Amino acid sequence: MNPRQLKTFLAVIRHGNLTRTAAEVNLAQSSLSDQIQALEQELGAELFLRSRQGVVPTPAGAALKAYAEEILALNDEAKTAVSAAAGCAELSLTLGTLETIATERLAPWLSLFRKKNPRFGLKLKIGNSGELLAQLQHGSIDVAFTFDRGQQDERFLTRRICSEPLVLIAGSDSQARPPASLAALSTASFVATEIGCVYRHLFETAFAEASIATPPIVTEADSIATIIRLVSSGTGYGLVPRLALGQAATRDDVVELPWPGNPPAASLIMMWRRRRVQPSALSLLLASASENLQPVKPADARLQRAG
Repeated sequence: MNPRQLKTFLAVIRHGNLTRTAAEVNLAQSSLSDQIQALEQELGAELFLRSRQGVVPTPAGAALKAYAEEILALNDEAKTAVSAAAGCAELSLTLGTLETIATERLAPWLSLFRKKNPRFGLKLKIGNSGELLAQLQHGSIDVAFTFDRGQQDERFLTRRICSEPLVLIAGSDSQARPPASLAALSTASFVATEIGCVYRHLFETAFAEASIATPPIVTEADSIATIIRLVSSGTGYGLVPRLALGQAATRDDVVELPWPGNPPAASLIMMWRRRRVQPSALSLLLASASENLQPVKPADARLQRAG
């Protein structure tokens, strides 16, 4: 097993399609098939089931997946450790985060970090929670900033940054009144993020824990800024991070309503892969986060609050 074969193997699992995988790894489809067949012959087991719908890993392929990820991660760690020992390590990291967190939380801190470390290279990738975890697993990002969903994975280390509250909002022209109870909201129309997003998860969990039916979702959007805009136009209620109301605070078309009971909140965390030798670039970033990545103030007081 060599790193090239393992990278190809993991790419096939991600895409479930040989044509798309061949395009990603820049190989002819026949060469890609040869790599997989060589790996299967070496291991003495079939790794994929092939059909007209695509390819899926066999039980043997599923077992290899976690080891392939660890082998490639260890390979990268070894290169980093050797470069550091030779004094030629490049200080650069790729960070993955949610859109709202990038805009309202990370931008000021990363700007300060770059001023203090002008030779440090940073890349920022935006994605949803599931995408960030997948990118962290196969090494396309070094650190993920996301919300904690209580899932434990020994491959990663986690640092809690703060608790971020979610707030109920409505359009200021909608004549919305503060809900008397959570049950009163169960028939209200909502604008929400797509299934799989942590905000949607928190929204549904708030009602599930109270054994109340989840309100109807009339519109789904993958952008919190778009959700706020739709709410302001009267499409429905929204449950959004208070962080995201920073820009909305300067407008008069959004009103914050009190959430009946304890408002949903999420722990903002940063995650990175557990390593035997921690890269100096990561150590520098973690130290800066401890010192400068502080909780932000609540949204501007000019945002109207009903009730």
